[in-house]
Amino acid sequence: MFKISEIKELIKLLDQTSVHELEVENEGFRLSIRKPGKTEVVAVQASQPAPVYSVPQAVPAVQATPAPAAAETVAAPAKEDSDAGLHQIVSPMVGTFYSAPSPDSPSYVQVGDKVNEKSIVCILEAMKLMNELEAEVKGEIVKVLVENGQLVEYGQPLFLVKPE
Repeated sequence: MFKISEIKELIKLLDQTSVHELEVENEGFRLSIRKPGKTEVVAVQASQPAPVYSVPQAVPAVQATPAPAAAETVAAPAKEDSDAGLHQIVSPMVGTFYSAPSPDSPSYVQVGDKVNEKSIVCILEAMKLMNELEAEVKGEIVKVLVENGQLVEYGQPLFLVKPE
């Protein structure tokens, strides 16, 4: 099985080379990474059935693709003109967005909350690992762009922050 950190590192390394495609096999899992083109995406194949996600064309992503499976599409919201000057907190991975540490806990942040660079804004679950996402900017949360429990893509905007 591939760890998210390993996949991220492979994507970074591939971006820095003239190589356009990389394929690695490990413990029954096959990882195929291609630089994005017209419809190319990064793919992970598992021996067990898993959902399939499509991604925006200009952003590399990780995609779980077993043999035949039903496709579920998640589209990134379009950026509005009124959002000019706002900082986007984007998803660093494909995963499930959680606004709180547990279902009965309050959300990490809501519209109007002040955050700093180290403020945790959400959890992203990927491959059964819970990854806390920090704001990385000081400011005020203006808009939450995704719903709790929603599947998100690599590079998808999650929050809009008015920087201070």
